Amino acid sequence: MVTLLVRILWSDLLIFFRRAREWLYPLGFFIIVLSLFPLAMTPDPFLLQTLAPGIIWIAALLASLLALENIFVSDMEAGFIEQLLLNAHPLSLLLTVKIIAHWLVAEMPLILLMPLLGWWFHLSFAVSGMLMITLLLGTPIFSLLGMLGVALTLGLRSQGALLGLLILPLMVPVLVFGVGTVQQYMAGLPVLGNVAFLAGLLLATGCGLPLAIAAALRISLDE
Repeated sequence: MVTLLVRILWSDLLIFFRRAREWLYPLGFFIIVLSLFPLAMTPDPFLLQTLAPGIIWIAALLASLLALENIFVSDMEAGFIEQLLLNAHPLSLLLTVKIIAHWLVAEMPLILLMPLLGWWFHLSFAVSGMLMITLLLGTPIFSLLGMLGVALTLGLRSQGALLGLLILPLMVPVLVFGVGTVQQYMAGLPVLGNVAFLAGLLLATGCGLPLAIAAALRISLDE
């Protein structure tokens, strides 16, 4: 069982790295958007520090949507999803490994850039660290919600537009709470409860959404 999960993870990572555009496009979009804000608005350090949490979280959310464009499409064409359905192991567990691989490639590089982005927005090292913590807890939720949306709209002609309308309302609460946590930290207020809530939300979605994604994939394939 463990060997199978490791093989799926390694295989997905290799496929993602070979298809460079699937992770370079979101990363490039994220960097370009954050680079344009100081140039287009103002170089005032105080204003940039105030706006930075919201700007970075919104850019991460949009980059997450961009990274979902071709999820499951190549697997469907290659018949890999059907093989997972026929596997004796739980489909939700196998999909969890695929979600982890997608997050490592599409989301983790954005978080690793936080020290550089903190310098760009005149943030202290502590605030940059809090941004990293909140994004580490929030971006996996984006990936899980995005995978659910892709599974529900798989095979539809207007998948891209419908996908945004379907999952954006679900992502907004995570965005608002993540930004609010960083802003509270910058104001000197306690944020341990907020971080614990984000961790609990990640745990709940990580346990429940793979089951929903598996069910949605079965429905899409039956159609």
